[in-house]
Amino acid sequence: MVNIIVELTKYVIILLMGIYTFSCFSIFLQREEADEKRVLLRQNVLMFGMHFMAYLVLYLKTEDQRVLVFYLVQVVYFAAVIILNNVIYPNVSRLVVNNMCMLLCVGFIVICRLSFVSAVKQFIFAILGTAIGLVVPVIIRKVTILTDMTYIYGGIGFAALAVVAVFAVSSGGAKLGFTIAGFGIQPSEFVKILFVFFVASSLRNDTSFKRVVITTIIAAAHVLILVLSTDLGAALIYFVVYLVMLYVATRQPFYAVAGLGAGSVAAVAGYHLFAHIKVRVSIWQDPFSSYSEGGFQVAQSLFAIGTGSWFGMGLYQGSPELIPVRESDFIFAAISEELGLIFGLCLILVCVSCYIMFLNIAMEIRNQFYKLVALGLGTCYIFQVFLTIGGVTKFIPMTGVTLPLVSYGGSSILSTMIVFGIIQGLYIIREDEEKKEKIERTRERRRNNGVGRTADRKAKKTKGNFEEIPKQRVR
Repeated sequence: MVNIIVELTKYVIILLMGIYTFSCFSIFLQREEADEKRVLLRQNVLMFGMHFMAYLVLYLKTEDQRVLVFYLVQVVYFAAVIILNNVIYPNVSRLVVNNMCMLLCVGFIVICRLSFVSAVKQFIFAILGTAIGLVVPVIIRKVTILTDMTYIYGGIGFAALAVVAVFAVSSGGAKLGFTIAGFGIQPSEFVKILFVFFVASSLRNDTSFKRVVITTIIAAAHVLILVLSTDLGAALIYFVVYLVMLYVATRQPFYAVAGLGAGSVAAVAGYHLFAHIKVRVSIWQDPFSSYSEGGFQVAQSLFAIGTGSWFGMGLYQGSPELIPVRESDFIFAAISEELGLIFGLCLILVCVSCYIMFLNIAMEIRNQFYKLVALGLGTCYIFQVFLTIGGVTKFIPMTGVTLPLVSYGGSSILSTMIVFGIIQGLYIIREDEEKKEKIERTRERRRNNGVGRTADRKAKKTKGNFEEIPKQRVR
């Protein structure tokens, strides 16, 4: 009986996820506010429905009372996140809030299936990230000195990465961070936010050649220290984010071409200098021939994805425990094995819809500093998604980065929720700008109407029409 329920709920979960994903894009076609609210409310219902189905299976397969308690606590958490955002920030993007909750929901389900202890740790970090994320929009909106802290951003970021490079213990061939009280802290996850703020602050008003050279030197120092720490995934993210922000700020194709050329040369040099990179490239080329030398990670990932096929094996019906680092770097493979590629593709599209909202804010916001911040954070987010899924599917060499909000990792989830909080703050600023523009247009229209009526009054007096004309009231 339990196996029948597992098999049926598998298709229900995929259906609910598919409808949710469709609504992420159909909402952009809604013109009435009431229609948007209905779509957003439907998303909440779909998410809670999928959440219930998944945890029903988890409980039936484990018969662990802790799973029920954990499920109920999560329901309260998601309801609190949605309500608090509605109450505290009426003008934030509801789609971004819903997508954040959906990604967290998928992460909790899969991590709980893999390791209950890890899921509880992830949940604790999610609560902490939510508390910070609710404060961040106020800081973004009220603190005006953020645009002038250029070298503070760069200095703190570089110092944090340098401390890791010097004092951190190597793990998996790379120096990533420190372990404190059983919790791992990876500073590069937070420094990437400072890095985006540094570049945006440096290029917001001055894009002269001298300014570009200074900014490039400091940005290159960040990337170089990451390369020396062999944190290649983070180094690649920093490099791409800087290149995109530089091109948008300057509108000079030369800088983009020069950056790509320098990046290509650096990649070739890194391949010959670091044995770590050679191993990853050989694994990417043929993971099965180098199975015993590290290729087993990608090989097991491909086996899992192929086994799951389109509809997946069902929760607890597959063998994701055979996938190395399945809770973090290779979590997409575990998702694809038990929930299917259709579910995995929907998950990718939910991430894309978040990126579309980030770009929408970047294009419409007037302040150049905030425009670059939105663009940089959006690029950082979607490129990390690309690196994770691309590495798991052997599309690109594995870089060792996590899937934001889904993979297990305290630093990853905290930094990503801070990013979402910053984006919500920028969304509020954009709403403020639109309101200000509407007020200015209304005043201008009234002034023009006043001028027109004054001209009419003079014309009537010239013709001898001495009828009293009502005065235009100025508001």
